[in-house]
Parts: sequence; structure tokens; C-alpha cells
Amino acid sequence: MVVQVKSIGLFGIDSFDVTVETDISRGIPAFDIGGLPDASIKESRDRVRSAVTNCGFEFPLRRIVVNLAPADVKKYGSIYDFPILISILLSAGTIKNNIDDCAFIGEISLSGEIRAINGVLPMTIQARQNGIKKFFVPAENAPEGAVVEGIDIIPVENIRQAVEYINGTMKISPALPAKPDDSLLPAYSIDFSDVKGQFAAKRALEISACGGHNILLIGSPGSGKSMLAKRVPTILPDMTFDEMIETTKIHSIAGTLPKNFPLITVRPFRNPHHTISYAGLSGGGAVPRPGEISLAHNGVLFLDELPEFNKNAMEVLRQPLEDGSITISRVSATLTYPCSIMLIAAMNPCPCGYFGHPTKKCTCTKKMVSAYLSKISGPLLDRIDLHIEVPPVEFKELSSSVKSETSAEIKKRVDRVRHIQNERFKNTGIKCNARITPALLSEMCPMDNNAKSALQKAFDILGLSGRAYDKILKVSRTIADLDNSEIIHQNHIYEAIQYRSLDRKYWNA
Repeated sequence: MVVQVKSIGLFGIDSFDVTVETDISRGIPAFDIGGLPDASIKESRDRVRSAVTNCGFEFPLRRIVVNLAPADVKKYGSIYDFPILISILLSAGTIKNNIDDCAFIGEISLSGEIRAINGVLPMTIQARQNGIKKFFVPAENAPEGAVVEGIDIIPVENIRQAVEYINGTMKISPALPAKPDDSLLPAYSIDFSDVKGQFAAKRALEISACGGHNILLIGSPGSGKSMLAKRVPTILPDMTFDEMIETTKIHSIAGTLPKNFPLITVRPFRNPHHTISYAGLSGGGAVPRPGEISLAHNGVLFLDELPEFNKNAMEVLRQPLEDGSITISRVSATLTYPCSIMLIAAMNPCPCGYFGHPTKKCTCTKKMVSAYLSKISGPLLDRIDLHIEVPPVEFKELSSSVKSETSAEIKKRVDRVRHIQNERFKNTGIKCNARITPALLSEMCPMDNNAKSALQKAFDILGLSGRAYDKILKVSRTIADLDNSEIIHQNHIYEAIQYRSLDRKYWNA
């Protein structure tokens, strides 16, 4: 008799139904697994056989055929150990009760322990959508799965627990969703009030946070570029629950969820080193996994010393910055991961770092400066909304005892502007001004005549591209929102143009 046990498969950030079909028949003892399994699944035969025996159950000495349906979809990983074992025990009569409304995932050790796996959150969501009532998962993964409402997450530590619970001889309480604890939320030890001077840079970063705009900070060593960038998370708007789930799914797949509270409640801030590879930034592997750009989804990707990054690694940003997603193609699979990010990049103006410095002499030749800056391609620069110069801080500002504006005060304005945008983009799928689509640009960014005239002059004089035109308009929209103005005026355009023109000084040097 063929028995069926439900499970869930994982393909990138998406999940799909898997049915483990098992047939035990007379014949020479054998154990075969079909359904396009990879090597780790084929090795399940040895893990399952040892686990059944070591837990005190009888392993059938018959011909066992296991099929993972659908058979035309490649299956990866050790997550099917648990459902394969359950199907064998069900077919052998060790499990006596009905499990039609149950699903199982987990890796099995030789001693019968159920080990933690990656990707439980997206699989739990899929199980709930399929009407599964009880989802058996490794005990370590239970808090992660319990985030999803409408399904009982049954945490099991070993095979014997699972069998006794199914047969009704043991009670296991469903896992409860973890509740945010103030002690688990980040208490930022840094604040914008720590930054002396740099009012123009702080204004630009506030605009960037308000509209989700990408920003490039250009300045000499020690001017405070990294200090400013690392304080941006303290002013970002709070995440919605949907954003938390989206972000947690990616970190669940990557295996980077914090164990003390398995839900990402704070916008990610990823700061990879400039030696990172192309695949490390974009994602990759035989079965493509999320890279840094996807791990920063709904948060910030900070690239310090931008020209020092590998050319291919930098250029991989171009399409994701535009589309908010990245597609990775390999022989075994083609996967798409979301990466709606706010990019913050920082760089020196030249190799020695002192081009244009008011007191220190630059030792670079014009050719060296040009070669250094040309490492950043025009198309990539075009996708960065604001280019802001960060000048050296004067002694008078450094020694001043006057406290600057705190992050909490700036965040209040950011939250207010984001609320305006949420109302504006209701039911459009757009989250912030930086993501306004070309079709909605003219409707969402109305200008008065003076503003149109100013933008036209800038377009002609600076030789801006169509994309740069769009970026100026979107940044102007954010600046107008900060002024509580529905109409974009001339002063909003002028300020946005100022943030776009800073790089021209260097590229034309």
C-alpha cells in the first residue's frame, strides 16, 4: 500500500508543495528514493535507517520505494529526512493515527534528533496557504514558524517525540509566537547628535531617508563619511509587519536569523568589505543563495570606499537599484530575490584622498584623479539620486559644546514624510518617492511653471540623462514633502539639482 506524507520544498524565496510517497513491498531489501533528489537527499537513506533503529523502532527489511512528488522538480537539501522517515513508519504501521492535515520538515541525525534547517518561515507560509493544520518542525526553528498565524507549529526534538505525539501518547504544546522584548531591540549607542558640523550632509541624509533615495558621500579621509552613514539606521522609519516578514524570509533562507528573536524587526544595515566578490554581493552558488544586496532588502546597503570594490561587483548593482530585485542564473536554477534597498556609498575624491582639501596638498596627478574616479561608471552614478560633498570639519565645530539635533528629532520628520507618501501611494504598491514608476511620475510630481523652467535649464546646461531628470524630480518630491507642499516649487528643484551637480566638479577636473 502506498502512503503519502505532506512536506514543503524551497526554491529561492518561494516554497512549493511536496508529497512524499512511500511503497513497501516484498522483495530483496532495498531503499530507493526518486523524484529528482540531489546528493544530500539520496544520503537520507542511511540517516533514516540509522535513526529508526537507534530510536528503538523496527526498520522494514523489504523493498522500499520513496518518491518526492512532483517528480519533475529538482529537490535540494536534507529537509526531507523527517517526512521520509515518517512515511516509512506510517507504511510499516508504527504510526497509527491519521496525519492528512499535517506536514513535516527537518534534518535527522543518526541518533534520531531533528536538527534545525534554513527557510522555515517561507515554508510555514506555504503550509498555511495549503490548509495544513499542524506543521512539525525542529524545535530550534519553532519560534520562527510561530510568527505565522493560523497554523499550529509543533516543535519536536527527536523522532520518538514525534511518533508518540502522533499516536496520542504524548502532548506537545504548539509553539507560541515570540513577542518583541525591549531588551532584544537594538538600543543604538550612536546618534546624529554626535556628529559635529556637516549640516549639509545631514540634510542630504535626512532627505535620503525620507524618500528612500540612494546617496553618494564624497570627502577626504576623516571628514565623517562613515560616521554619518552608520547613523542612518537611527532615523529610518519603523518597519511594517509585511516588511518584517519579507526581510525575515530572506534571512531565514540564508541562515542569518538571530536565535534569540527570529523576526527581523529593524531595517537591515549591511556593510560588506570592499574585497567582497561579485557572487557575495549579488548572491550565488550552485543553488543561488541571497547575497548582501538581498540581505539588505528593506534596509541599507553601505559600500565604503566605493572605487576600491571590484568592477564587476559594482556593476552588478545597476539592474537591482533600478528594479528592486535581482535574478541569478545558474545551470541548476534561475532565482529572483527582492532587493529594495537604500544604497549609501562613500568615497575619497582621489587616491590620496585630499583633492580639493582646504589645507592638505593633494599628491595625485590629474590623470590619477581621473583614473580613480572613472572606476565608477556613468550608468552606476546615474542611478544614485544624491551626490553630496562632505568637507573637513573645522576646529571651531569640533570643539563646540553645542549639541546637534538628535536622531529622534530627525526621525520624527522622516516618519511624517513617510506617512505622507503612504497616503499618496495607497494601493499602488509603491513604498516611497524613490520608487515612483515612470507612468506615475508626472501625476505624483506636479510642478509650478518656475520649477519647470529651472529643471529645463539644468537639463540643458548639465547635459543630464533621462534617468537623472527622473531622479531630480523624485528628490524634489521628497524635499517638497518635507516642506508640506503638494506642489514642487523652484526652490525644491534647485536644492535637488545641487545634490546632483556635486560629482560634475570632480568628473570635469
